[in-house]
Amino acid sequence: MHKFGFIIHPIEYEDVSRKFKIMNKLPRRFVEGFTRMLPPLKVSEITGVKSKYAETEGYFVAVPLISNQMMSLPEDYVMKKIIKAGKIAENLGAEIVGLGALTSVVGDAGFTVAKNLNIAVTTGNSYTIATAIEGTKKAAELMGKDIRDSEVVVIGATGSIGKVCAEILSREAKYMTLVARNKQKLEDFSRYLLEKTGMAARVTSDVKEALKSADIVVTVTSAVDTIIKPEYLKPGAVVCDVARPRDVSKEVADARDDVLVIEGGVVEVPGDVDFHFNFGFPPKTSYACMAETMILAMEGRIENYSLGRDLTVEQVDTIAKLAKKHGFKLGGFRSFERAVSEETIENVRKNAARRLKGNRFSTAEISHLKIFRAINQLIYIV
Repeated sequence: MHKFGFIIHPIEYEDVSRKFKIMNKLPRRFVEGFTRMLPPLKVSEITGVKSKYAETEGYFVAVPLISNQMMSLPEDYVMKKIIKAGKIAENLGAEIVGLGALTSVVGDAGFTVAKNLNIAVTTGNSYTIATAIEGTKKAAELMGKDIRDSEVVVIGATGSIGKVCAEILSREAKYMTLVARNKQKLEDFSRYLLEKTGMAARVTSDVKEALKSADIVVTVTSAVDTIIKPEYLKPGAVVCDVARPRDVSKEVADARDDVLVIEGGVVEVPGDVDFHFNFGFPPKTSYACMAETMILAMEGRIENYSLGRDLTVEQVDTIAKLAKKHGFKLGGFRSFERAVSEETIENVRKNAARRLKGNRFSTAEISHLKIFRAINQLIYIV
């Protein structure tokens, strides 16, 4: 049996109290000072991960830095903490370690960590993309949308992850808008997509304009600040935010109860899994990046995977097939690092329907929109 490790960190101040109960009674300034001084540590053992082909066990190892510290403290300081956490996993007997949350974002997305460990490393990004796309399509379906007849927008479309997302989505989508800052790169990728998949996508650098008519949005930029504001989205929009740091402002969740924002899928883990730690998900479920680490261990693929920022469609397809083989599957959604209930989705759908009721297109407007789509496709084909 191959063992794995998975490196986590507290997303928000409140998460520190999951391990240290007294922290929820102390001022944030004290909590921040405490986490900065605390060394990486083993949090729990993970048991019971089992498919009909293989089984695995592992460990949670924590870098006790909150999200804002991960991004604001000197990169070298944070990287040393991550490497030390990896060494703990290695000493516990793990043969592969996964980088969770912002530990996969700092620096060069895993390469430096891998160079400093004697075990394999993955960011989990390939399965994160696979479940994000699967989750987006499922969420759209629950919101009454069919991806084959929806306005799909990919923001950050010229980045490595954005390109992969756009190419996979183009297998089913008919109408797509690609958004990025560099117009030339957009044009180049649009031509590539047309030749590779037949998708004649619109291109623009204007996020606000692109989102006006968007039904389904996948956003994965490298922006430091959020780029999607509450007023940009139309009622009923489904937004999947794959970016870290987030592209979608927290204000969207607070101000728009008629828009569904997800950050990817909650994954059901096969077997009688026990994480021996509450990280805010329903029992026997995990993040996709955690699941990728388990899948690779179960498959015996003790190799670096999903490192760096140049992922491929083939990597995503491969890990998705291995996940299916071992019984990993989509078990729900998450939003702002928390699980999303079916009741929440139903309320969003109802709120969107109410707001759209008084703002429907006329028959003529719908016809004009369809003509506009057709003209755009002809332009890019020519």
